[in-house]
Amino acid sequence: MSRKYFEEEVIQQTLDYNYAQHSDANKFNIAYGIDKNFLFGCGVSIASVLIANREKALAFHVFTDFFGPEDQQRFDALAKQYATQIVVYLIDCERLKSLPSTKNWTYATYFRFIIADYFSDKTDRVLYLDADIACKGSIQELIDLNFAENEIAAVVAEGELEWWTKRSVSLATPGLVSGYFNAGFILINIPLWTAENISKKAIEMLKDPEVVQRITHLDQDVLNI
Repeated sequence: MSRKYFEEEVIQQTLDYNYAQHSDANKFNIAYGIDKNFLFGCGVSIASVLIANREKALAFHVFTDFFGPEDQQRFDALAKQYATQIVVYLIDCERLKSLPSTKNWTYATYFRFIIADYFSDKTDRVLYLDADIACKGSIQELIDLNFAENEIAAVVAEGELEWWTKRSVSLATPGLVSGYFNAGFILINIPLWTAENISKKAIEMLKDPEVVQRITHLDQDVLNI
């Protein structure tokens, strides 16, 4: 039985700009979930990864609800310039628009759930990045990382005990006093995510009025819970 919450029907169109010279079997997959306001930033982020990792076999996956003619030209040129692959997925967002949003975070923040479900039968790991992240060095350590049985890899800022404590109280999750991770940088353990049905559990929590009252950082809070 499928453990996906989002089936592939939510992807309306796929555009594949593929100038890569490596085989699909060896590539390391990096994904972004954005709306049209972050397309430019996404391109900059992709370029920064490529500049710092010129010899790596990489593939980039951009999940968005808008991709105009100028965007198509720019991303095609970017893929061609760096001899890489950039795949763009146009998303049907209707199921997401009823979920909580804020001035700073639109329903596009939930694209990471679609990303994890999309890759559930395609690979064992995907690096999810927010589009405002710039890469300044090698990602070889991430490529080589071996997960333990119940691990993901995410960023937990050091020295933020006061913040962790506040989140643990607000979210009624005592364990967060030991660390609260940033959902803008996650190396997703796809088999574990799928086995634990994370997308379904997270969306159900985001529809629960009691949970929604407690959260301020939307899916990031829910994933930490």
